[in-house]
Amino acid sequence: MSELNREYTQKNKLLAALSESQYQRLAPNLKQVSLLSGQILYEAEEPIQFIYFPVSAMISDVYIMENGLTTEVALVGNEGMVGLPVFWGGNSSVSTIQAQVSGNAIALDAGVFKNECSKHGELTKLLLLYTQAIFTQISLNVACNSHHAIEQRLARWLLSVQDSMQQEDIALTQEFISYMLGVRRAGVSVAAGILQERGTIHYVRGHITICDRHALETTACECYKIIKEDYSRLLGVFQN
Repeated sequence: MSELNREYTQKNKLLAALSESQYQRLAPNLKQVSLLSGQILYEAEEPIQFIYFPVSAMISDVYIMENGLTTEVALVGNEGMVGLPVFWGGNSSVSTIQAQVSGNAIALDAGVFKNECSKHGELTKLLLLYTQAIFTQISLNVACNSHHAIEQRLARWLLSVQDSMQQEDIALTQEFISYMLGVRRAGVSVAAGILQERGTIHYVRGHITICDRHALETTACECYKIIKEDYSRLLGVFQN
């Protein structure tokens, strides 16, 4: 871990939204960490020791059933953070927090975070709004998984990943995508094949390149737009 400057931490939108005075109370304890794809940040029921604010990494909140089947509950990129159970008053989660795409994040000791939240100041107000945005994402994920085709869900998921990574070429295997979406690999293969035939994406050797973002947005279900707009609206409320 290494100490960070304000310019770097502003790459995470939650930290960027903080006033200078609030930021300075956290700054001495903010550290840069490198996360690897598949890395477990904390297991279900395990005490949360660090809060993570992604910069270029993508992090998934994943629920693992007793039979080993998985579903991604929420996706977190540079717009947010993981470790909300500490803010809510608990010290663990029933789901597993896992780095989905390798990259950097900013770590903050959970004890320091909890102490700052207990002051019920600016950070608390921001996290209450962020909590609502996360609940919107989780609620729509449930509806999306029940009512939308895999092709639509894959398009929505890829858009969300690109929003945080800000690049067209993404290292993702079909096996990993099926793990995140909670569907069989064969289903992901068919959906990816359809998108590739249309020229929307190009998939080869564990890499997906988004060739036509507009077409991807057209294919995605309405959930993508609702989740994105709700986050922008809530963060805008805080900034105003």
